[in-house]
Amino acid sequence: MAARLWGSRFTGSLSKLSEKFTYSISYDSKLALYDCMASIAHAQMLGEQGIIPKKDASALTGGLKILMKSVEDGKYVYDPSSEDVHTDIQIKLKKLIGQPADKLHTARSRNDQVVTDVRLYCLDHLDNIIALVEGFQIALVNFADKNQDVIIPAYTHMQSAQVVLMSHQMLAYVEMLERDKGRFQDARKRTSLNTLGACALAGTSLPTDRDYVTKKLEFDQTSANSIDSVSDRDFIIEIASAAAITGMHLTRICEDWILWVTSEFNFASIDDAFCTGSSIMPHKKNPDVLELIRGTASKFPGRLMELLVLMKALPSTYNRDMQIDKPALFDVVETIADMLELMAQVVAGIKIKKDIVKERVKSEYFFTVDILDYLIKKGVSYRDAHDTVGAMVKECLDHGRKISDMPLGQLKKYSMHFEEDIKNLLKPEVSVRVKKSLGSTNPDMVKVQINKWKKRLK
Repeated sequence: MAARLWGSRFTGSLSKLSEKFTYSISYDSKLALYDCMASIAHAQMLGEQGIIPKKDASALTGGLKILMKSVEDGKYVYDPSSEDVHTDIQIKLKKLIGQPADKLHTARSRNDQVVTDVRLYCLDHLDNIIALVEGFQIALVNFADKNQDVIIPAYTHMQSAQVVLMSHQMLAYVEMLERDKGRFQDARKRTSLNTLGACALAGTSLPTDRDYVTKKLEFDQTSANSIDSVSDRDFIIEIASAAAITGMHLTRICEDWILWVTSEFNFASIDDAFCTGSSIMPHKKNPDVLELIRGTASKFPGRLMELLVLMKALPSTYNRDMQIDKPALFDVVETIADMLELMAQVVAGIKIKKDIVKERVKSEYFFTVDILDYLIKKGVSYRDAHDTVGAMVKECLDHGRKISDMPLGQLKKYSMHFEEDIKNLLKPEVSVRVKKSLGSTNPDMVKVQINKWKKRLK
């Protein structure tokens, strides 16, 4: 095992099982870039404040920039004998620049170092996730724009209910994602906090300038309480919560699309790039990518619970338990990013089977609410109108006839307010057009919303 940053107080060595159990570089090596970034800002601050000689600060900065470049170029390889990434960077730095490397840890602890690195990692990935959410929104809006004329059945309780514009359905997903984006943006505000300089828990007597580091690392603010700085992991839990809700939304979208491409619905087809076949049934085309996104999202609530339980009842301040927050965090942010990118690609390749969909919206029972509204506009109470239309539908169902087949005289047996113009309501294009309420499936209103989102997402 490589030298440890804390080893001077100990005479013995960890047992082999203890080494294996406490080992973290296999996953915290993902923080290498952010450890270099934070250390550069810290070294520069130490030099500016005269805490270490400027020549040493310059040597530290130069060496760390070399290491950071190796990470960015994919050439950084950690020593598997190093306890963690922070130790590994320190050892590599000393090999590069010699004795000045021993001054880097002045006025900081691994406690504040770790949480600062994690915050930088989160900010980087949050920016990517927010951009991917927006990219998926753009793909949905573009799809809606190209399919403004398509009318589909809408469902409640998985039973045919009314007809809506497919573009209206797509914009419903956009609204979901906008809330998701807002949650990630809110989480970003609370993540963008510089904790470096809080040290182990009490701060330092050395004349540090924490605001200098905040500016260098482009954090929004400097943490105000050193105890809270090293013990807070709320921002990780908040990110996991936002990802869990987003994942839930993605499963609902996936489920709609999986249903749409079944032979029973047959509303659409998905590009072959996102499907697989059967090893025994040559005719099969399975929407495996959507199914795997739907299934993979199940990990997010589990990871969220893992983090909540991890932090439950931990005493102040730092505890080694917090080392275990990283596998859950890394898994969540990297998986949700992949899923969002995939969803944007999938929607771009969906083809609507317009002729088939058109046949699916011909049932006159889709328009019963429009007939009910017709009676209300004539002064009939809602309850009487509902009973009237219900009785009329029952007779049609019992005798296998359509509303449009009824002569006016028969219609008037149900309500004296019926006139021949009621039959004009029995068309899907009329049904969407007669909707007037704000946010409804009216084509003019949906077009306004599409244009609004196109400008907003531009």
